[in-house]
Amino acid sequence: QAQLVESGGGLVQPGESLRLSCTASRSITGVTAMGWYRQAPGKERELVASILMNGSTNYGDSVKGRFTIYREKARNTVNLLMNSLEPEDTAVYYCKTWSSWGVLWGQGTQVTVSS
Repeated sequence: QAQLVESGGGLVQPGESLRLSCTASRSITGVTAMGWYRQAPGKERELVASILMNGSTNYGDSVKGRFTIYREKARNTVNLLMNSLEPEDTAVYYCKTWSSWGVLWGQGTQVTVSS
């Protein structure tokens, strides 16, 4: 069964850090890119960061310099290290992959930044 398993969300205070992880099941082959999107209440889903299998990365403007995306190729995993978190980063974060299965989305993990 093709699925994405996300982990790492939670509640943190402003200025703190979190790491999100997304692992694609072994049945997902031919992965060309992986990424993270987020959706806050009342807003559209937006790109946070993405990474191609050659290592090239792309970031949303609001997270540049604070977030880092990196992959663990052997584990078919992509991680998102989020530093200097702000209340505006509060959202449900979704993992996304592009592969021979087409586009797949994870279930989402909640990140809440609040004092």
